[in-house]
Amino acid sequence: MPVTLQSPPSAAAFSSAAASSSIHRRIHSTPPPTLPFKSQRSFPLIRASSSSINTASITELDAVSAFSEIVPNTVIFDDFQKFPPTAATVSSSLLLGICGLPDTVFRNAVDMALADSECNGLQNPEARLSCFVNKALVNVGTDLAKLVPGRVSTEVDARLAYDTHDIIRKVHDLLKLYNDNNVPPQRLLFKIPSTWQGIEAARLLESEGIQTHLTFVYSFAQAAAAAQAGASVIQIFVGRIRDWARNHSDDKEIESSKLRGEDPGLTLVTKAYNYIHKYGHKSKLMAAAVRNKQDLFSLLGVDYIIAPLKVLQSLNESVAFPDEKYSFVRRLSPESASRYLFSDEELIKWDQTSLTEAMGPAAVQLLAAGLDGYADQATRVEEYFRKIWPPPNV
Repeated sequence: MPVTLQSPPSAAAFSSAAASSSIHRRIHSTPPPTLPFKSQRSFPLIRASSSSINTASITELDAVSAFSEIVPNTVIFDDFQKFPPTAATVSSSLLLGICGLPDTVFRNAVDMALADSECNGLQNPEARLSCFVNKALVNVGTDLAKLVPGRVSTEVDARLAYDTHDIIRKVHDLLKLYNDNNVPPQRLLFKIPSTWQGIEAARLLESEGIQTHLTFVYSFAQAAAAAQAGASVIQIFVGRIRDWARNHSDDKEIESSKLRGEDPGLTLVTKAYNYIHKYGHKSKLMAAAVRNKQDLFSLLGVDYIIAPLKVLQSLNESVAFPDEKYSFVRRLSPESASRYLFSDEELIKWDQTSLTEAMGPAAVQLLAAGLDGYADQATRVEEYFRKIWPPPNV
């Protein structure tokens, strides 16, 4: 998972979805299933002045980069030169990867956190452990901020997902540590699960000028509520929604999409994009868990697309010609969004009750699964830190 995310070619600054996140490249281990994220300089950004592009002598990667910022789905920096990330996400998953490779460039950031005198001076074991984890996340995030041109997204503990005040407190703690490390807030996002409490936390944080990255969005209600909250980045997992739809048939939103012969994941991204742009919300949209080139072509125009390395490799090795099978046309645009029709029920001011009632089985189950996975990773980091603390010379 894998966000800044650097400004998309067609929009103002952003990193998103990641994610989700979001630096993710392999750290020499296998990349996480469908979680995205990123790290250093961006791909060549080609600016298109029309809805299509002359593809005479460029790669497919160049062509699609004219419409959306393409973010590698990675877990750290091998292949860094080939697909240098533009943004990064620091997470419990990333910390586990770093701790599994003692010789990685980021291991010193973790060791410095465990040797921190402020944390070591805390008498309460749980407070000390929380301090270690916060310091480790921020130390790694600080290193990433030096390596990527875009924003660094820092995961907020998923175990806080149903407590607005705890989420805000955690973000403030992390932000203070980043400030101590001289990382400006403009370079930062804070990745928060899209429970109602997480969305409300994002609203309050954004009102303070703190940029948020809402993840685990699996329904239009979540996307619309996140946009109304003013989240800087909203991340939708296209492939996970598709996977759920293949094995279930009891979700009204997904069934409606399938009846129209549409892919439910792609449909949700399109609808969320149209809502954001038609009604003037500031949020940038990130499509994650994109599985193949056709998915990517279908989403051209969305702010960020997190793509697997195999898809990036294929795009980079393919030359785009005018008679190509797939035409490189912007599928999502503010102009098309202005023509999209929403129902009165979709245009309400979302609150906790309406959100809960509108979220179908897919969103409920996928959100719960995502939270369980993130919580498990956070717990594993804590267990590992307990085992290795105190480090030598402490």
